[in-house]
Amino acid sequence: MAVIDLVKWVGTPQLLAWKFPSEELSTWTQLIVNESQDAFVVRGGVYDGPFGAGRHSLTTENLPLLRDLVGLPFGGRSPFSAEIWFVNKLTNLNVKWGTQDPIQLLDPRYKIMVQVRAFGQYGIRIVDSKRFLLKLVGTVSQFDVDTLAEYFRGVFITRIKTEIANLIIKQEQSVLEVSTQLEALSNGLKQALEVEVAEYGVALVQFNVHSINVPENDPAARTLKAALAKKAEMGIVGFTYQQERSFDVMQTAAGNEGNAGSVMGAGMGLGMGLGVGTPLGQAYGQMASEVREGGQAPGQSPEPSASPASAKASSSSQPDLAERIRLLKELATLKEGGILTDEEFAAEKKKVLGN
Repeated sequence: MAVIDLVKWVGTPQLLAWKFPSEELSTWTQLIVNESQDAFVVRGGVYDGPFGAGRHSLTTENLPLLRDLVGLPFGGRSPFSAEIWFVNKLTNLNVKWGTQDPIQLLDPRYKIMVQVRAFGQYGIRIVDSKRFLLKLVGTVSQFDVDTLAEYFRGVFITRIKTEIANLIIKQEQSVLEVSTQLEALSNGLKQALEVEVAEYGVALVQFNVHSINVPENDPAARTLKAALAKKAEMGIVGFTYQQERSFDVMQTAAGNEGNAGSVMGAGMGLGMGLGVGTPLGQAYGQMASEVREGGQAPGQSPEPSASPASAKASSSSQPDLAERIRLLKELATLKEGGILTDEEFAAEKKKVLGN
């Protein structure tokens, strides 16, 4: 092979370390190193350098490892074999990371098992070129950003999972709310991980957690999100979960022509405060009492023995439960749509309940 007169970097920006393809050099070979690069001459496992930016002649003055070579037959100029490595010290801020397998966690607030994924990116810069070559690159011909990310993946993901779990468990924060802590989590992970990468001559310029989420196909996460959405909806219209359930029970009872005992039982339960509120509970309790005394449920025809006048009086004394429920739900819809204020909603609600 011909002896190379000029050696310079022809690698791509994504490469962090690149070996010149030829090893046929001489003491008159010129080595050109660009800004933000270091170069090393490697012979017999010994690294000479680093050579910084500029043009360098590979002479015995520059390369102590060549001083034992006999150069007289060549007039003081001698060919030799050696590797030349370039290290790219430019900062790369676009190294992606992510948890390939979800983290199984017990949500400390809602006490259900959920799966958590995390994604982000980080930036690196080579600060100790020789350490980087010795610790990571080895004998491969080139070393790019993706290869470095693969090397660090195991260490990073283990620490990331631990920090996320600690954040959720120690602070008793729901996994659906942990995204509010991304900045603090990013800073904590950067401090923890920069010690790990420094061992390889690499500086962690930045580390960002962009997203912590749960997979959309996780049944537990869907259940939790649906429950929180329902809670938010009821909060907007001014109902609690217990009130909502009570309205459902009352509506079912109103549309059911069951016996008097069933209506009376539902009325007694609601009358004792199952969540719909004292006035409506008392009203329904009063209905149950009237049913118990009169022996009939809403919607039933009066007994044949009852006179038309007494039947009319009984009917007019009982609240129209289905109508009340319908009106209450219409009021809730108007409030949710911003048509009624809280005060107007409360006033209309009192009217419907007969307060």
